[in-house]
Amino acid sequence: MRILITGVAGFIGSALSQRLLARGDAVFGYDDLNPYYDVNLKRARLERLTPHANFSFMQAALEDERAVQRAFADFKPERVVNLAAQAGVRYSIENPHAYVQSNLVGFINILEACRHGRIEHLVYASSSSVYGANRKLPFSVQDEVDHPVSLYAATKKANELMAHTYSHLYGLPTTGLRFFTVYGPWGRPDMALFLFTKKILAGEPIQVFNHGHHTRDFTYIDDIVEGVIRVLDRVPQGDPQFDPLHPTPDTSSAPYRVYNIGNHRPVQLSRYIEVLEDALGRKAEKILLPLQPGDVPDTYADVAELARDTGYEPSTPVEEGVRRFVEWYRQFYGV
Repeated sequence: MRILITGVAGFIGSALSQRLLARGDAVFGYDDLNPYYDVNLKRARLERLTPHANFSFMQAALEDERAVQRAFADFKPERVVNLAAQAGVRYSIENPHAYVQSNLVGFINILEACRHGRIEHLVYASSSSVYGANRKLPFSVQDEVDHPVSLYAATKKANELMAHTYSHLYGLPTTGLRFFTVYGPWGRPDMALFLFTKKILAGEPIQVFNHGHHTRDFTYIDDIVEGVIRVLDRVPQGDPQFDPLHPTPDTSSAPYRVYNIGNHRPVQLSRYIEVLEDALGRKAEKILLPLQPGDVPDTYADVAELARDTGYEPSTPVEEGVRRFVEWYRQFYGV
């Protein structure tokens, strides 16, 4: 297939592109290489893709409507995976306008391009952060998610609503994926695993929020990519069981779906740090701090719908995933 991927220099986008290229798809990558985190890492991810004859790339912002239109016109994709976004929960408190531009303006540009380009299927990144103030665990895609606790989460919920509108009005098949704390080789430097590894190896103390008591459904990158591909290959149709008198957020009479992709085995942060210490062969000096604004105490994915519809659910244990990350980190940074 001809697949356009936004955020191609990102953690998930680059890993997904490698898998799609390996199976014979043509991939058009779109990314603005913004400096939210180390651009050199983004370029290094891109360098792994550029040798492929079936890979092409455009550097441009998602909110640049003309650039988006040009990418679609030049490449003529059949399917689209939108992973580009301004990421980070806490940064959304400091710089809210960046999230409006990338996650809202940028997403409407993608929806319009998909509509006019008659795209077969749009898969887009949502986030586990949409569950916000919810406390019922595990988080189910059938739960209401109307109480976000960060602007980042609000923009991701808005993306789901915008996608449904286009599925309903124009018959555009869309699938939203709520990712749960993705980690692994080539990961994001602003995430806990990366930050902890860097500081522990440098002999510096790490900041442990909520005194290490909160839990996260840490999901290994290869599991995320497999889930995205399974969903990408399955174009949604209107749900004949959808009941407008008792609607749920995950499905519709329109060609629209939302899934959780998580390991469905939450791990306490303190245990996660122990696993990292074992992999590094070093102990961490910890500075214990309260929960940060915008963060939630626990995440835990119910993946029943993903397993039912695709026959797949993530399964990599954190012990294996963290070990692979540490091996990559030592090699990449020569530590």
